[in-house]
Amino acid sequence: MNTNKYMRILVFFDLPVKSKEDRKVASKFRDFLLKDGYHMVQFSVYARVCNGYDAVIKHENRINSNLPRKGSVRMLVITEKQYESVRILVGSPTKYDTISATEQLTFL
Repeated sequence: MNTNKYMRILVFFDLPVKSKEDRKVASKFRDFLLKDGYHMVQFSVYARVCNGYDAVIKHENRINSNLPRKGSVRMLVITEKQYESVRILVGSPTKYDTISATEQLTFL
């Protein structure tokens, strides 16, 4: 992969929230994602821009270091061009849908 190519990491998760402790763990994971530069695309789906594959690996390692013990967490890496082909079928675009990858990296 080209190391100077803008890419998106998409993180999908389904975490238990039945107990108070479960809710605390889920909240801690969401807070980690936000502090690490991710934005919420929709509930339990977060995304961030990376400049190249080396940055993707760095953030994958950071996610692995902050994973909750229970639940399901998945990561998908796509190119910026692939992400731009996303169609919103119901709902409204977020502020992150309307700015470029370069602007997002500057914004973060």
